[in-house]
Amino acid sequence: MESMKPLTDKQKDILIFIEEFINDFGYPPTIRDIQNNCDISSTSVVKYNLDRLQEKGLMTRESEVSRGINLKSDTKNPIIKVPVIGTITAGEPFPLFDDNRWEYDDIDMLELPDKFSHLEEKLYALKVSGTSMIDALIGDGDTVVMEKTKSVNNGDMVAANVISENETTLKRIYKEGENIRLQPENPLMKALIYPSKNISILGRVVAVWRNLNK
Repeated sequence: MESMKPLTDKQKDILIFIEEFINDFGYPPTIRDIQNNCDISSTSVVKYNLDRLQEKGLMTRESEVSRGINLKSDTKNPIIKVPVIGTITAGEPFPLFDDNRWEYDDIDMLELPDKFSHLEEKLYALKVSGTSMIDALIGDGDTVVMEKTKSVNNGDMVAANVISENETTLKRIYKEGENIRLQPENPLMKALIYPSKNISILGRVVAVWRNLNK
């Protein structure tokens, strides 16, 4: 008998999104929710992958019901643990956490699904203070998971260090000629513009853990 094919990356993303959505809201997402949040081109592609997940015994789906997805109780993904090394403002810049905070002894750990395992050695997490990224659904008290990298694209959410002031902030980054614009996701707040040589990138946001008890 032919062995069952492993999950594709797209199927893993869909399964993890469904689990997180149910954990956040208490009910399953719609096909359109999955399409919009998993960067999928059409609802037919979503339906195809849901059928494959159902064939693998990971979920059931009532096709005539808008939110008819049910996960099997044993579909929990293996987890990795990421250190929560401090707090970052989503507002005005603030003094950078000390370098010794990169030592992970006796600090909080955040559990993530194994879809992040290929980045595990580069990941750390920061608590968010402030509301400048509220329109990106990152609020005060949430936690951002960061990939430790200096290679970022325009529009990425990053932890940016203002070198001259030794301050860091969470913003979207845009490279504009010889300057860098750090853009908040809050219409009440203005962008911060600095010479590129005055900005050091500490990491890129790869996930957000919502604080539902706010």
